[in-house]
Amino acid sequence: MAGAEQLKEQAGIAACRFVTDGMSLGLGTGSTVRYSIIEIARMIKEEGIEVVGVPTSEDTKRLAEHLEIPLRTIDVATNLDLTIDGADEFDPKFDLIKGGGGALTREKIVAKASNSMVVVADETKQVSTLGGFDLPIEVDSILWEDVRDGISGICPGEVRLRGEDEDPYITDNQGFILDCSFGPTISNPESLEREISEIPGVVEVGLFVGICDAVVMASSGGVETLVKPDGRL
Repeated sequence: MAGAEQLKEQAGIAACRFVTDGMSLGLGTGSTVRYSIIEIARMIKEEGIEVVGVPTSEDTKRLAEHLEIPLRTIDVATNLDLTIDGADEFDPKFDLIKGGGGALTREKIVAKASNSMVVVADETKQVSTLGGFDLPIEVDSILWEDVRDGISGICPGEVRLRGEDEDPYITDNQGFILDCSFGPTISNPESLEREISEIPGVVEVGLFVGICDAVVMASSGGVETLVKPDGRL
């Protein structure tokens, strides 16, 4: 049986079967999708495909530059063909929680600019109802306390500043992140996303609703590709 890291690598590589010559690609962030980026670089060098990538974080940008993948900046990320990214959770409707790595805002901008989205994940990310993983919300660094108070009226559990007050985590956009403990109760993520987004000072919510079209999942039994029945692939 393959080890967990080997399965993640296999899943990351398997997701690249959706990549074809001439594509513009959203390049996600995280330990599993890192393998997809490495595979895309191999396809460029060994198979001669021509693609251009849009990185969703500074970490991904550095990796892609190191691998000599041609890049465009996020401010011109329109009409992308495909985004490959990770997820912290996905449910039976292919809705996601993302943001554990702190890149949710750029990840959502790129994903929404794409014609389709493929998620690479392991089986621990598959859930029946979202919320077991704390929901990340990027907030304005000045207004974060007001946002925390507003979200506390919605979230049944704790709302924590990532990194705590003394050393808060700072996103690539110079924002803060609040991690919100809903528990596995998010049965209507679209409604919750809308409600949270209306709070002044919220930059982005780590709920990705109606965006993901397939999940390439690493499990103890191997790698499985789950395709959304009414998706875009």
